[in-house]
Amino acid sequence: MSDRIDIKASLRSDHPRLFLNTDTFPAIKERALGICREHYEKLKAFAEGPPAEREWAAIDRPAPMPDGTEVRDWGHQMMGLAFVQLVEPTEERLRDILSKLRASAEYFHACYAENESVNWYAASRAACLVALDWLWNDLSPEDRNQIGLRLLDHVDEALHKPDIARRNGSDYKSGFYGAPSLAWFAGLVLHGEGVDDERAAAYLERGYDDHMNLLAHRDQTSGLDGGEAAPTLGYSFGEYPLAEWNFIHTLLSATDQNIAPDWPYICRLPNYILWNWLPDGLEFGYGDTPHIDNKITRGWLYTHMCHIMHLYGKSHSQWAGLARYVRDMAGGKFSPERWPIYPFLLTELENAPPVQNPGVLPPARNFQNMGQIFMRTGDGPDDTYALFACGGTLKGHRHYDATHFTIFKHGYLALDSGTRQGNTDNLQNYFAQTVAHNCILIKMPGEPPSPYWNGDVFGQAGGQDKTVGSTVLAFETSPDFTYIAADATPTYNAEKCEFIVRQFVFLPPDHFVVFDRVVSTNADFAKTWMLHHANEPVVDGNTWRSDQDRGRIFVRTLLPKDATLEAVGGPGKEFLADGVNYAIDAGPSQYIIDKKYPIGQIDYDEVPELMGRWRMEVKPGSARRDDLFLHLIQVGNQSLDSMCDAECTLTSETAEIRFNTGTQIVTLSFSTTGDVGGHIRIERDNAPVIDQPLTQSVLPQEGLASLS
Repeated sequence: MSDRIDIKASLRSDHPRLFLNTDTFPAIKERALGICREHYEKLKAFAEGPPAEREWAAIDRPAPMPDGTEVRDWGHQMMGLAFVQLVEPTEERLRDILSKLRASAEYFHACYAENESVNWYAASRAACLVALDWLWNDLSPEDRNQIGLRLLDHVDEALHKPDIARRNGSDYKSGFYGAPSLAWFAGLVLHGEGVDDERAAAYLERGYDDHMNLLAHRDQTSGLDGGEAAPTLGYSFGEYPLAEWNFIHTLLSATDQNIAPDWPYICRLPNYILWNWLPDGLEFGYGDTPHIDNKITRGWLYTHMCHIMHLYGKSHSQWAGLARYVRDMAGGKFSPERWPIYPFLLTELENAPPVQNPGVLPPARNFQNMGQIFMRTGDGPDDTYALFACGGTLKGHRHYDATHFTIFKHGYLALDSGTRQGNTDNLQNYFAQTVAHNCILIKMPGEPPSPYWNGDVFGQAGGQDKTVGSTVLAFETSPDFTYIAADATPTYNAEKCEFIVRQFVFLPPDHFVVFDRVVSTNADFAKTWMLHHANEPVVDGNTWRSDQDRGRIFVRTLLPKDATLEAVGGPGKEFLADGVNYAIDAGPSQYIIDKKYPIGQIDYDEVPELMGRWRMEVKPGSARRDDLFLHLIQVGNQSLDSMCDAECTLTSETAEIRFNTGTQIVTLSFSTTGDVGGHIRIERDNAPVIDQPLTQSVLPQEGLASLS
């Protein structure tokens, strides 16, 4: 972890300062015209090509500049165009860049004059500041002051002007790619240049502090396991790491200080990627994921892994080699449009360590800080994969889903339902709520709704009212079984929930046991155990099955003894919450309409399977404060025509399940009172291979933990 520096005293007095300087530019130019020539030509073609047909902001574009240049956001082309000017300078191109910088600044102000943000992302505006920095030495003092002041004034209004629609004001605890990130770029360019030294110095210090806080926050969330600032992969594998790369590069170019070695948490991201990766490039669909096809976000993975290879190839060669493995698995190229400077800066990329094949991963991995435990039998198309959610400290894009689990085998057999696509009321009223997850509801009349970011929540279906606070009480894993004990009590309203703990056991390759102890404060508060499926369950007594893609799941309710089972879903009932179906095609939420956010189109003949169209609800047959739920799950392909037999024995102190998987006999007992615990016995060929108490501690894990 880096000590903070006096950023004003450490800053170079000359220009350029952003991403490159007079000392590094010769080597950067050599890479652009040599080993990175293909990228350079793509960058040049985009930068000199036509602008986008439309801007993100919903305003009428102002009249052209006196020289005829359109007043619009030219920012995405500015970085590339300015770099080409550095490499191949011409007077004509310099005039063109100056005109487009002025026009862009006027457009930014025009947006804010109409109380509209320029863009959700700050990249195009940062690119204008970068272009100003790179061409500083070629500009007259008048041009520097005029353009610099207009851009600085926009940064000021981007940070401070109230009531701006669709402004992304997220701080360093999130992706940090909105308006607040501009302070750093503006401060670096304009500090000490007489444009407005007081504001420039303030933004330089603010930007530096924000980025150092960002690194410290992400270091804490990633821990020794790997991760990012959100458990939703569209964010953590997408835009989020760009803030780290940009700060590391610009601090190095502006102060000659390389802080990357002081923050090794960054290089462990490939570990988190591997555990989230399902066959055919799919992911579990955790958090604010659209659930359209559940394809893993790959757009920036190539860039992220290349940065790890460059920055940590010498200091953390194993992780850099693993990044190379993930990069090759994900594929891709650098973007010639967004932050196109990257490949020219990665001078150590060609010297990175060879591919580090992770070998055989352990059966399970507990990412404690991310609040996720992953399980798998391998990494092939016929293997079984599961995700269990509990613990963690991150609130961003996390749902009310403590103790939720997802199971994948030849398809999504137990899934995370709902969608954020279109930002409809489904998002905050169903998708983010406990009712959309494989959890337990406790319905207390009059309980306030649990709020979520997309707008008003109109009801409370009985779910959790906090997204963080759950605790992993116990965790152990071995080739024979993985065991998790999770306390979700703190995530429920204390007025209705006295105790709720889930014990989850994975018996590779195809069996799961789920045991829940639930104590409500009032016997009349109805409890519902839920399991979500893509397609309609076929129910036979206390057993049901459901299919998705090539997979099949069987589930049997063993407790409560008086349980009632009901399949809920189908057309018009897919997303029922507190008696209301929040259809995905009902239009955006009022919040989204009021904020004028862009709307993702929803046009389906039927609800996509991965959004979940059915769920099974299991309820006790009579009202009581204390309830036990015990379920056996078996997964396979669609040749599986029945599930194994199981016996359940309930005493005053334990609930026991015994079943034959076909290769072994498993006996599991769980404490029904007192401390959370139990016992596991696994027999093969009439002899016990496992006969031990279930642990009451958390198995420590760190690093890659490969079994190769």
